[in-house]
Amino acid sequence: MNNQPKNPLHGVTLEQIIVELEQRLGWRTLGEQVKIKCFTDSPSIKSSLKFLRKTPWARDKVEALYIHTINNKPIRKPKSAPKETSSKAPDTTGFVWPSIKK
Repeated sequence: MNNQPKNPLHGVTLEQIIVELEQRLGWRTLGEQVKIKCFTDSPSIKSSLKFLRKTPWARDKVEALYIHTINNKPIRKPKSAPKETSSKAPDTTGFVWPSIKK
């Protein structure tokens, strides 16, 4: 038996990886992170498995995204994504209006 204690993908099937990523991120974010058609056009587990089993470079990207996701590392946003604007009101605690003297 081959022990791989430092391999985070040991014992995890490709189907489990896709299901986990879909539940955590959703198809839309998954398609933005890994730009492949099986995640953006009519996505499904079955079509994704079929494509990823035949395409090593895409599978490598999905596995890398999975490792980042399970380790709770921040995911790099695609460059084309719009910047988020802060909807929070600015912190005004301790602010004092200057006195206006004539």
